[in-house]
Amino acid sequence: MPQQLIFVTNNAHKIEEVAAKIGDQFDILSLDAIGFAGDIEETGTTFHVNASIKSQTIYQQFKLNCFGDDSGLEVMALNGEPGVYSARYAGEHGNHDANIDKVLKNLEGKTDRRARFITVISLILDGKEYFFEGTVEGTIRRERFGAKGFGYDPIFQPDGYDITFAEMTMEEKNSISHRARALEKMVGFLKQQ
Repeated sequence: MPQQLIFVTNNAHKIEEVAAKIGDQFDILSLDAIGFAGDIEETGTTFHVNASIKSQTIYQQFKLNCFGDDSGLEVMALNGEPGVYSARYAGEHGNHDANIDKVLKNLEGKTDRRARFITVISLILDGKEYFFEGTVEGTIRRERFGAKGFGYDPIFQPDGYDITFAEMTMEEKNSISHRARALEKMVGFLKQQ
């Protein structure tokens, strides 16, 4: 029987993506599945701290193996902004259009448009915490392209491609994304346990 592993999220798409990668060694459960309905405040100033806050909150309360992640966009010419504030860069949490507008406005007149997406996963297994990181390098386009994906996908063009994340199929994006890379490291680690 597979071991249970809680993913500190209620995002059904994320759960499905992780379950497909992990296979049948673990049964991936959402916060809903364990009866956690509260909000976990991300008060950290780094991706590592925010990912850890998520997993530690659930582990302390339920004593179950779990993992949480934190992701964001770092733009080199903006000194790494929006970084951990990616989801609320323009003020309101999750206002993707306003966030994109702010990045594009802040990049006006700048020639360096290098950026990267980063995901950090905090896994707590039998009380011990492990971290896994994934990144994808790219550049910020001058305007939006594509209608797929979410967040900054319409302006992020990964290195080696001439299209943005928002122009890719879900399969294409998931094969090279920062989250996929961090997950692959975690899955490799879990398979050795």
